[in-house]
Amino acid sequence: MTVYTKTYDLGKVNKKEVKRYAGSGENAAFPYEILDECIGKAKNALSCKVCYAVFDVKICENNLDFGAFSVKSKNLAKNLKKCEKAVIFAATLGVGIDRLIAKYSAVSPSTALIFQALGAERAEALCDAFCEDIKREFGAETRPRFSPGYGDFDIFCQKDIFAVLNCEKHIGLTLNDSMLMSPSKSVTAVLGIKTNEN
Repeated sequence: MTVYTKTYDLGKVNKKEVKRYAGSGENAAFPYEILDECIGKAKNALSCKVCYAVFDVKICENNLDFGAFSVKSKNLAKNLKKCEKAVIFAATLGVGIDRLIAKYSAVSPSTALIFQALGAERAEALCDAFCEDIKREFGAETRPRFSPGYGDFDIFCQKDIFAVLNCEKHIGLTLNDSMLMSPSKSVTAVLGIKTNEN
């Protein structure tokens, strides 16, 4: 099994998504001028990286065998239905955004909240960019990415993902005993690939 890495320079920020992540209602006022300042400060702080590997997947009812490890999940089995392969990946924005959140939490909680929301939007954008890359590379339909902790996909499967990808070595991403990742603006997920027409 080979673990690959990719580095991304993400495109334009979706400000409406940042507003949504900040918990601001659609018609509520939002400090876009502060967001613009945050975007500028975060630009050089982000280190957007992904590590991933491609697995053959065998599904028998609710049991999924990726070769390196097995999972029992009705929701994941449904998501990966008719997929013969799956990409398992970890993505992170790096420690820079965490440092900005921590810095502004002490002096301006509202600014820290915007950095939190900006980090969430950038992490989503990173995953979207990676999944589009995989779709192009395989020339095949992909399923929506599915993360541990969603539905009945056990959060403790994070351990298996970190073990097979060696996330700390490849992208500097670590996992604690409570299954929390550091840097915090990080994602792990399974992406199903439909390699046939069945």
